[in-house]
Amino acid sequence: MNETLRSLQARKSVRAFEQRPVPEDCKRAILEAATQAPTAGNQQLYTILDITDQALKDKLAVSCDNQPFIAKAPMVLVFCADLLKWLDAFEEGGASPRRPGCGDLLLAVDDALIAAQNAVTAAESLGIGSCYIGDIMEQCETHRQLLGLPAYVFPAAMLVFGWPTQQQKERPKPRRCRLEDIVQQNGYRRRTGAELRRMFGKETVNRSFEEWSQAFCRRKYNSDFSVEMSRSVRQYLEDYL
Repeated sequence: MNETLRSLQARKSVRAFEQRPVPEDCKRAILEAATQAPTAGNQQLYTILDITDQALKDKLAVSCDNQPFIAKAPMVLVFCADLLKWLDAFEEGGASPRRPGCGDLLLAVDDALIAAQNAVTAAESLGIGSCYIGDIMEQCETHRQLLGLPAYVFPAAMLVFGWPTQQQKERPKPRRCRLEDIVQQNGYRRRTGAELRRMFGKETVNRSFEEWSQAFCRRKYNSDFSVEMSRSVRQYLEDYL
C-alpha cells in the first residue's frame, strides 16, 4: 500500500487539538490543494471562507450544535457552494444569465465538497487533523448573518483543522461497512432485512439490531438538529425554486 492509500485508510475525525497554530505555509498548502480539486467545467463553483476572527469562531461553536472544540481549532474553513460569483461575472460581461436552479446548486455543492476533501487529504499528509462540521447547514438565518451569505451562496461544509492530541492519535478509527455491503454492480438494488443486519453488524456486537437501530434513529435521524438542518436547507432552496 502506498503512502497516499495508507493516509486515506488511517484518516479519522479529530476533535481535540494541541494548543499550537497551523503555520501559514501549511495553511497555504492546504488551500492550494483544495483549489486543485476536480471541478465541473473548471468553474470552481465555490468560495472558501477562512475564519480567523476568534469571536466569530466562538459564535460558530455555539450555532453549530454547541461544540466547543470548533472555537479551539487553530484553523477553520467554510466551503460555500457559490453560484453568485458566476451570475455577477456573466452580468459584468453583458450576458443574460438565467436564474440558478436546483441542479446548479447540487453541482456547486459537489465542487465545494470535492475541494474540501482535497483540503482534508492535504492536511492529513502534513500530520494535521481535521473534522467536518455539517451543522453549518443549520441555523440558516444565523449563519447568513454571521458569514454575510447572500442568495445563491450556500455553506456546504465547515472544516476545523489542528494538530491532534496524543489521545486523538491513539483513538481507534470507527469501523466502516465492508466493501461488499457498499458496492453494487450496474444498478441499485434495495437491500433485504438480512443484508441490512449484516451490513450494520459492526454496530451490534453487544446489542441487538433493534436496540441499535432505534437508539441511532433517535440520536441522529430524528434529532432536533437533523430536523433543523432540513428546515434550514429548505430555506436556502427557496432561492432556487
